Amino acid sequence: MKIVMLVGQGESSKIVYNGLMKNYQINLVIEELSVPKKIFLKRRLNKLGYLKVAGQILFIIYNKLFFFRSKERILEIKQLYGLVIKDYPIENLKKVISVNSRETTQILKEISPDLVIVNGTRIISKKVLQSIKAPFINTHVGITPKYRGVHGGYWSLVKNDKNNCGVTVHIVDAGIDTGTVLYQDTIKVTRKDNFNTYPYLQIAKAIPLLEQTIEDCKKKELNRQIIKTQSNLYTHPTLYQYLMNRIKGVK
Repeated sequence: MKIVMLVGQGESSKIVYNGLMKNYQINLVIEELSVPKKIFLKRRLNKLGYLKVAGQILFIIYNKLFFFRSKERILEIKQLYGLVIKDYPIENLKKVISVNSRETTQILKEISPDLVIVNGTRIISKKVLQSIKAPFINTHVGITPKYRGVHGGYWSLVKNDKNNCGVTVHIVDAGIDTGTVLYQDTIKVTRKDNFNTYPYLQIAKAIPLLEQTIEDCKKKELNRQIIKTQSNLYTHPTLYQYLMNRIKGVK
């Protein structure tokens, strides 16, 4: 079975890769470069407006200043779940400008994988998704469709919805986390956890779900689920939002 990963440059992608490599062979990792900050900021401003983006930037600065408080707990989670962060082998890595580039499509067609595992990329275009017959499977750190977008675990706690604080493995379509759900699981948050540690707990829960999806793919029987619930799209919190929620007890 040929498996290809389409990934961004984040740490979570390496965790997923190394987790799956314990039991499966990943034939190739296609890593896209990050969107230039100027372009990313311009898109964000056009979509959300200056006031909200400014608040989000302030939160990012605030979070970086106090990130040291999360390091010990993150290390604990890595050790507890055996999460490994190692670089991809050079011989199994191909870097591209974007997952939506012509080069990406050409590589996928040449390899003709049975399964494409996505993690941490920008939204993938229909052209790429339809370029091969293999399903594209994504890990979303949130329960979809209720908590689409980013920081699904955090927003579920803000909404006092602990039963939906978790992770989803789903088929990728052209929308934002709108693809058919395959598997979901929840995480247990402790007093030691916060905004920075939730994703590690979620990725730890996602790896077994991805392994089950690979087994399903071998049988050509994906576990497609029909989830009937409200659909919400979330973005990064602003500093004001975070501080207000922090007062309510959500870190």
